[in-house]
Amino acid sequence: MPVSYGGHLTALFHLPGLTDVMPFAPVPYMPPRRRVFRHGLSLLGLLRARRSRLLLAMAALLGCGTTALTPAMAHVQPSQAPQGTQPPAGCTGPASGTWVRVVVEGVRNASGQVAITLYADDSSRFLVHHGALYVGRVKAVAGTTEGCIYVPRPGIYAIAVYHDANGNGKFDRNGVGLPAEGYGFSNNASTLLGLPSFDSVRLNIARSGLTTHIRLKYP
Repeated sequence: MPVSYGGHLTALFHLPGLTDVMPFAPVPYMPPRRRVFRHGLSLLGLLRARRSRLLLAMAALLGCGTTALTPAMAHVQPSQAPQGTQPPAGCTGPASGTWVRVVVEGVRNASGQVAITLYADDSSRFLVHHGALYVGRVKAVAGTTEGCIYVPRPGIYAIAVYHDANGNGKFDRNGVGLPAEGYGFSNNASTLLGLPSFDSVRLNIARSGLTTHIRLKYP
């Protein structure tokens, strides 16, 4: 399968459904404390600043042509195949001994493709231009779209997805700069007040044959 890096895309296959759900709690991450907003900023100013940060990161992550009030846990579950078997046909990315299914739920229609972005466990590279390990695409399937990606090795990663409904290879925004296509993050991290925290999107891929569920949010 073709592969490219730094926010460029490659192909994914549609895979069969899975069973045997096993809940998973994300590993805590302790980023350095830092001040983001000035003391005394009004609530309206705070919301506007957070929206601006979200839009800038979306532009870096999703717009380059290349991903509840409290964060919800994604489910990571064992596949039906025994550990150590071959990955499903169509798994994308540099081949390795570790792969994961990504189940994207709430896909509005079958138009275009769903883009899946994989990030290393590095907060400084999350949602920055060319910060991804790689990005893959899978043909959109209304309701639920499934794909498979290799990860370099077992460990902690983050995933972002978006529905490229018009197939133009980029994350579209409306006239005022807000998202115009569905998007989501690992652990279904909330974006209600801005970007999800890195802690909220970290996903433990401990071995091959696991599945993570991500629900799209549309504007």
